Amino acid sequence: MAVMVITGGSAGAGKATALRFAKAGYDVAIIARDESGLQEAENACRQYGVRTQVISADVADARSLQKAAAEIETQLGAIEVWINNAMTTVLAPFHLMSDEEFRRVTEVTYLGYVNGTRAALEVMSPRNRGIIIQVGSALAWRSIPLQSAYCGAKAAIRGFTDAVRTDLMHQRSRIQLTMVQLPGMNTTQFGWARNKMDKEMQPVPPVYQPEVAAEAIFSVVQRPVRELWVGKSTIQSIVGQFFFPSLLDRLMV
Repeated sequence: MAVMVITGGSAGAGKATALRFAKAGYDVAIIARDESGLQEAENACRQYGVRTQVISADVADARSLQKAAAEIETQLGAIEVWINNAMTTVLAPFHLMSDEEFRRVTEVTYLGYVNGTRAALEVMSPRNRGIIIQVGSALAWRSIPLQSAYCGAKAAIRGFTDAVRTDLMHQRSRIQLTMVQLPGMNTTQFGWARNKMDKEMQPVPPVYQPEVAAEAIFSVVQRPVRELWVGKSTIQSIVGQFFFPSLLDRLMV
């Protein structure tokens, strides 16, 4: 069986994606920090009769991801699909965020993807095959208030991914590198994220179910594309940013 790896796969869209691949017969490896969530995701995936491995690791630690990749290859076999999905955020205006809070969001949400991409390439490059998927957001193109660190990280991922893709093309590599830009998702993200506002925050509507993200991510493995925009709102945000950036600035206030 083919082997897939996903970071941040213990809940939300990540867990839904792990289950979608398990349903299709992939052996599944999940990397996350929430050990109870990892156990639940592992049990859910095994109901499909596939081999499953869970590893508790911090994606901000490059060596931990490299070690995880080696362990997965030893236990499950050659990694064919690597999905970078782990994230964190702080809901606050920029001036209310501490240096440490901004740094942590950047380390997990941006550098976690850098570290994951490097770990994946280290095992895929000798075989010259595989696909790496960056789970992005419409916010990589159109930023919103109260999410400066997260939006900055998502934009950085897009620039990083484009650069590495051209590196691979120059090397005539057969490894695919793609990005899936998601809309607002109905996940636990806004429940566990650090919120410095005086009210509960919600994703920008319309809000989609995690299974929509899972199907989109699965689809780019079957039919690789450079970048996939998921949902009407994502398309509107990205296209609107091209043509009416100042108008969108005012609408966000």
